[in-house]
Amino acid sequence: MEDISKVPHQLDPEKGQCRVIIETPRGSRIKFKFEPASGLFEISKFLPKGFVFPFEFGFVPTTVAEDGDPLDAIVLMDEPAHVGCLLNVRLIGVLELVQTEDGKESPDPRLVGIPVQSSDYAEIRSLSDLNEDLRTQMSEFLELYNKNSSKRDKVTGFGDRRRAVELVEAATRRLQEK
Repeated sequence: MEDISKVPHQLDPEKGQCRVIIETPRGSRIKFKFEPASGLFEISKFLPKGFVFPFEFGFVPTTVAEDGDPLDAIVLMDEPAHVGCLLNVRLIGVLELVQTEDGKESPDPRLVGIPVQSSDYAEIRSLSDLNEDLRTQMSEFLELYNKNSSKRDKVTGFGDRRRAVELVEAATRRLQEK
């Protein structure tokens, strides 16, 4: 089976658009993770009962983030997607996140994007265009997400579209150097 993590992300820095592959759809208690060795999506973990993903969670293909995995992305959609769905998204910003594991801190940002076909989010151009409650809920979810594991996540700030594009470009260079 072909490794879908090698699908070109087709970053357009001017438009702030790239491709994202959905690992975990909104409404799921199951966190899926793409495994390049098998070419399949495997169950990574279950969230506690009553706790579900409030947005699509995925990655930007042909990138390597500082943690060694593809760059993570949150996608705000009109309807839930499915595991493995390839989307063209308009980047609107980034949630800057620091992850602590075994006493070691490392950056673990989450890009935020909107599908280019979206009607519900068509007018959203930046994170600041989102309702403040939604931004708070996104941050709180990410900070609670690993609560029952050895990892701790802390949202340290928000970045704009330009920062999101810079992260994709840096993660692309990291892959090329690998």
